[in-house]
Amino acid sequence: MSSPDRFAGRGTRGLNRVYAWLSRRQRGVTAFVSQPEPRTIGSFARGRQLIAGNLLFAGYLIESQDTALWDVLAPNAAFDAERHGFAWLDDLAAVGDMAARAKAQAWLWGWIAAHGDGRGPGWSPDLTGRRVIRWINHAFFLLRGQDKAASDAFYRALSAQAWFLSKRWQGAVPGLPRFEALTGLIYAGLSLQGREELADPAVRALAKECEAQIDAQGGLPTRNPEELLEVFTLLTWAAAVLHDAGRGVPPAHQAAIERIAPSLRTLRHADGGLARFHGGGRGMEGRIDHALAASQVKPRQSDGLAMGYARLAGGRTTLIVDASAPPTGTASYNAHASTLAFELTSGRRPLIVNCGSGASFGIEWRRAGRATPSHSTLCLDGYSSARLSEPERGSGREALVDGPRRVPIEITQMDDGIKFQGGHDGYVADFGLTHARSLEMTFDGRGLAAEDMLLAVEAADKRRFDKAMDASVLSGIGFDIRLHLHPEVDATVDLGGSAVSMALKSGEIWVFRHDGICALTLEPSVYLEKSRLKPRASQQIVLSGRALGYHTRVRWSLSKAHETAVAVRDLHRDEIDYFDT
Repeated sequence: MSSPDRFAGRGTRGLNRVYAWLSRRQRGVTAFVSQPEPRTIGSFARGRQLIAGNLLFAGYLIESQDTALWDVLAPNAAFDAERHGFAWLDDLAAVGDMAARAKAQAWLWGWIAAHGDGRGPGWSPDLTGRRVIRWINHAFFLLRGQDKAASDAFYRALSAQAWFLSKRWQGAVPGLPRFEALTGLIYAGLSLQGREELADPAVRALAKECEAQIDAQGGLPTRNPEELLEVFTLLTWAAAVLHDAGRGVPPAHQAAIERIAPSLRTLRHADGGLARFHGGGRGMEGRIDHALAASQVKPRQSDGLAMGYARLAGGRTTLIVDASAPPTGTASYNAHASTLAFELTSGRRPLIVNCGSGASFGIEWRRAGRATPSHSTLCLDGYSSARLSEPERGSGREALVDGPRRVPIEITQMDDGIKFQGGHDGYVADFGLTHARSLEMTFDGRGLAAEDMLLAVEAADKRRFDKAMDASVLSGIGFDIRLHLHPEVDATVDLGGSAVSMALKSGEIWVFRHDGICALTLEPSVYLEKSRLKPRASQQIVLSGRALGYHTRVRWSLSKAHETAVAVRDLHRDEIDYFDT
């Protein structure tokens, strides 16, 4: 979901407040012309926790059995954004019983009483669009058993928000926030009686945003896979609403859906979750399958890269690698220094991961999660392959700067598998060294042969390397190759310290081996998920060495143990506990 309104400029926030106040004067509607079928997916488990008074928003848990939702003091702006976005309404609707309806009705009419007159932090275009979609999706669920006064208040508040969106959608940041605002406006225009004039400008604007924001690879400038899924979901919802109203979908809108679908399939691991890069998580369970099915785009993988990522697949094993330069400018506010990092999943079980986004755990965790050592790649002398800029005045946002510019890659079919080769120049300016990585996966998915190299290629690069060597008193430039393991992987050092055995919950055994040039250690790591109250403890495999010349090469491999069956029946049931620490 989009970022909180605190990242908007002072002028934008001022205009939002003005139009939110003016929205009180707009005439109300009295009924729906048509109501879209509810398409949002909620979590039954989260819904039960909300009914019990456990409020988990943006990584903060507040127990509030008796206090009204809008009387709870928000610990930060992200908590407020999730609360005002009303995505929690999907979770209560997923439960769907009388207690869930009573809670949803109390919280919604509580919002109308507290904020329906244009007050509060929820009056930003993206949050308003998100909220309008949920109100319309679940209108029958909400209005059941309500008297005329309550119904009139509901329609009046919905009409005011629709008018606000028509005036302020341009104030949303391009990308996911603007897609949320426009989709909400289309929902309102096609659903509310007397608001039909709002739909056509929004449909045209959404088509223009598709042309401007969705590139030829079906990707976004932010390169965030979870954000791409959210945009894709919004576009499929908008297309479905237009079809239901007997309208056509603009060609640019439909073309964007058709470009994104194969990219999402490329970014999906064997277990159905998304690769976690550039601030994105795995995505809500079932969301990607539901969105792809709703798009009606025939299954196919992207040709070459998808949003800058490469995918290797063999058997039931998938590997997804960041194979492009990181985002720049305003698109890099959540970007990570993750070039050539990868994730690997075997069947239903993630094995090699990146630490993920620490945004929900505070600014220090957010910065740590963006650094190269938090990713499964090579890190040189403790440096990241890109830097964080000084925080922006007012917003505090930190862009990613001085990152790799050249990232040449090649993907080739081998006799027994598929091979990825890539390199980046993120360390050339400081050390004169180019990081090159080769990853070769067998067709049966049971083995991965890898090679990491540090190369001083050009004469100028060699001079920089010599200067760095002099600064180290010829002791060499230290490097670490890190492979972060999923928290559910049970890893132990084997064979006298020359290998690591990794047991998955499925019963599979994977073995890491290396060529002996580097020192092998198994060290603590963390796994960052926004649905958790704190980081989860995990482990990481670390190969440590020193670059002493213009050419340093390290070979390592991952393979399933010989006794691991070709087909494993993974019967272990995952119990989702959103409140587990």
